[in-house]
Amino acid sequence: MTQPTPAPALAPSTVTTVDGLIAAVLAGDHGPLPSALVATSVFWIHHGTRLAGGDTTYLNQYVLVRLGGSFGGCAFEAGEIDPSVCRDSSGTPLDVLLREAPRPLRIAALDAYLSEIRPHRVAAATDAAEAVALPAGTPEVRAKARDAAIAGLLDIEQGAKVGLIGVVNPLVAAIRARGGEPLPCDFNLRATQWGDPVTDDMHEVLDRAEAVVATGMTLSNGSFDTVLERCRSRGIPLIVYAQSGSAVARAFLGSGVTAVSAEPFPFSQFSAEETTLYRYRTAGGA
Repeated sequence: MTQPTPAPALAPSTVTTVDGLIAAVLAGDHGPLPSALVATSVFWIHHGTRLAGGDTTYLNQYVLVRLGGSFGGCAFEAGEIDPSVCRDSSGTPLDVLLREAPRPLRIAALDAYLSEIRPHRVAAATDAAEAVALPAGTPEVRAKARDAAIAGLLDIEQGAKVGLIGVVNPLVAAIRARGGEPLPCDFNLRATQWGDPVTDDMHEVLDRAEAVVATGMTLSNGSFDTVLERCRSRGIPLIVYAQSGSAVARAFLGSGVTAVSAEPFPFSQFSAEETTLYRYRTAGGA
């Protein structure tokens, strides 16, 4: 298998939709043709987490694609992908996954490709990204550090309304610590740990927010393009907290995305040891 050669720096982004990015990758605009590459392994992961002091059990499912020295990952809704995907898709040419796989697997394959041709660690070595070490420790310690790093990408006035598309309780607290007023939106939660109402109407939040923090799950459920276009048209900052599709979200920097917290696999919840996330900003900051 021909392996992609990592690029030394980020190119300016011109993509405006996820499907447009996939088409460009399939055409060879970002590196080697995916038809020449093979997804060595596909993983299906299901886990639950309840942080100390909270009353919410987070249930998460991920599909992962191994390509060369990189992993691509994407969360998905319960029941959307069966564990048999590991048997059916491991060893599949990457272009087939990009064209034909269920959307979360397409995103994971795209993430693996973009991560392999431009690893986050290479971006950090060339000063295109800032490496942030998450300390070893308990899930609560690591989640707090992770979400403080994400909120640190916010450059807002005191009391600014911050749309949070995809609710994680420590991130709500981190936004408040930065002086923001969270506007939480999630399809699966009705209230935060502190009783704040959580809406499932993304458009209401996007209309009111002065800045938006969206999780990579928006890539999986197809809402990313809507969030991107709305923030771009309103001229408000969009920060993407990306475990899902960390390299995919990075591809939209300067094309509607102003900052990315990229956390490649293994994600913080899968390790008690020190791990690294990578923070990217556009030239003007977030």
